Amino acid sequence: MCSQHQITVLLEQWGEGDPQALEKLTPLVYGELHRLASRYLRRERPDHTLQSTALVNEAYLKLVGQHSMRWQNRAHFFGIAAQLIRRILVDYARSRSAEKRGSSAPKLSLEEIPEASAARELDLVALDDVLDDLAKIDPRQSRVVELRFFAGLSVEETAEVMQMSPATVKREWTAAKAWLFRQLRKQGADVS
Repeated sequence: MCSQHQITVLLEQWGEGDPQALEKLTPLVYGELHRLASRYLRRERPDHTLQSTALVNEAYLKLVGQHSMRWQNRAHFFGIAAQLIRRILVDYARSRSAEKRGSSAPKLSLEEIPEASAARELDLVALDDVLDDLAKIDPRQSRVVELRFFAGLSVEETAEVMQMSPATVKREWTAAKAWLFRQLRKQGADVS
């Protein structure tokens, strides 16, 4: 794994218009994006058809298409990647659900919900909906969930992106998971 500083410097150079910086940056961030996507998709249900390479390719193309973006640092880049991964996965889940007509939306594992075991599943579309509701109430908690769950960032990586302490990230993560679980249960989503 390369240094965080090296990625930050290359992102800054790329943002200033240096095309060679993007050439050097690509293998570094692509590898990290692939690691994040693989970690996320390992938690998916066994019959999931989206592959980590396809997820990374789509997210990467959207990220490098951000020509006017002024990347602050590595954490900022991967924070935006988390948002893109979430959108890609939710769009994929919605399209798969529409294809199956009448079948339930694809399910996935949500690790570390206090009242549920790691093996429990929930509807990705329902999760996206309640996460949008959480964002209206507490944008910070919503962002922590997005980074931890959709991008698979560790507590420390999330703290870096959010510019807060790891202890605060843990508190926000715990509170957000409990709130999401309650909301999903209220909506009748399968969290059993």
